[in-house]
Amino acid sequence: RQKFVAKASEFTDGDRRIVFVGDNEIGVFKHEGKYYAYSNFCLHQGGPACEGLTIAKVEERLRPDKTSQGLYFSEKDMNFVCPWHGYEYDLKTGVCVGDPRLKLRRYDVVQRDDTVYVIA
Repeated sequence: RQKFVAKASEFTDGDRRIVFVGDNEIGVFKHEGKYYAYSNFCLHQGGPACEGLTIAKVEERLRPDKTSQGLYFSEKDMNFVCPWHGYEYDLKTGVCVGDPRLKLRRYDVVQRDDTVYVIA
């Protein structure tokens, strides 16, 4: 089943839309020209996983002797954060940052001309 998300021309990098397909609530993100869509049901306690902050992944940089140079925001990896309890998910994979065994259900997104659809 295809569900209209937005006009591509109105959906810029960093945007997100929440759409409903039957009983499924789906968060659709646009990042670096690509679309990503996940279940908006947090695997922790069912919160709106796709509705919180999007933030660069925090990385620790190490010196050759393995001592820390400090924490930095990633220049390439983005996460989104469930607003209920802070569970973070990788924007490109849907994998939970704190527990990689957890992964949100992913949906396909297609663009036809100036129209973006999610397949559910």
